[in-house]
Amino acid sequence: MAKEGARIAVQVDGRDLMLTNLDKVLYPAAAFTKGEVIDYYTRMAPVLLPHLAGRPLTVKRYPNGVDAPSFFEKNASRGKPAWVRTVRLPVPGSTKNRDEIDYLVVEELATLVWLANLAALELHIPQWTVGPRGAVRDADLLVVDLDPGPPASIVDCSRVALQIRDYLARDGLTAFAKTSGSKGMQLSVPIAPAADGRTSSYAKEMAQSISQEDDRVLWQMTRALRPGKVLIDWSQNNAAKTTVSVYSLRARDEPTASTPVTWDEVEQCAGGADLRFTAPQVLERVASLGDLYGGTLSDEFRAALPS
Repeated sequence: MAKEGARIAVQVDGRDLMLTNLDKVLYPAAAFTKGEVIDYYTRMAPVLLPHLAGRPLTVKRYPNGVDAPSFFEKNASRGKPAWVRTVRLPVPGSTKNRDEIDYLVVEELATLVWLANLAALELHIPQWTVGPRGAVRDADLLVVDLDPGPPASIVDCSRVALQIRDYLARDGLTAFAKTSGSKGMQLSVPIAPAADGRTSSYAKEMAQSISQEDDRVLWQMTRALRPGKVLIDWSQNNAAKTTVSVYSLRARDEPTASTPVTWDEVEQCAGGADLRFTAPQVLERVASLGDLYGGTLSDEFRAALPS
């Protein structure tokens, strides 16, 4: 390793990278630095990379930390290394007069480290993948985002998550739960490939059904209706939308991460601190529990949506 001022030249699996400003604090309330962000993503790579593989990436960058302005980035930056994989895809309804975008596809540690060095704290992915030559495949995940409207909380999300789990199980589907890393919870369901219209309609029907049984649950997107209720956001299954990846950091006061949880933990959730995990805690959980979200990648749990 060669050091030159605030720039450090490193090799990651044979790739040359230049890391910068490792002491820069990105989470002021926790004094958590860029170097610690890079360390987190490096150590998390064995379980994180399989969940990113083949999925065009959208990142949210915080070059001056979580308290400063940020921006979403879909199009691969011009300064990217030549070895970073990209895939050119159409952008329906683009507001920037772009018909196509060169999306990043993260499938190796060096790309993950390069992104962390750019302060790309949040990693967002679609529910579909692309093949080796960039052909777009149908969705292989159905996702449900549970968004609590204050004073509703993660405790309320846990209650609704259990209702959704049971609803899905009756249709032969298996749900895996994770925290959003922010205030809510998300469920991922491995499915046989299906068009996004089919996944959206199924998720909407489910949300409507559960809301009819529980008046604390909402399926409509109207913001005025949200206080005190849990929104089942079925619209995340639209092919143009992304959901924060499992194990992604979030831009909160502390470096929390979207963390897989067991159904026992969901059932026992009695307060916000029960399902809130920071980067060091997530690393400890993976070391002891392994990848609790690994089932979303397994054909063992992949089932067809009911017709």
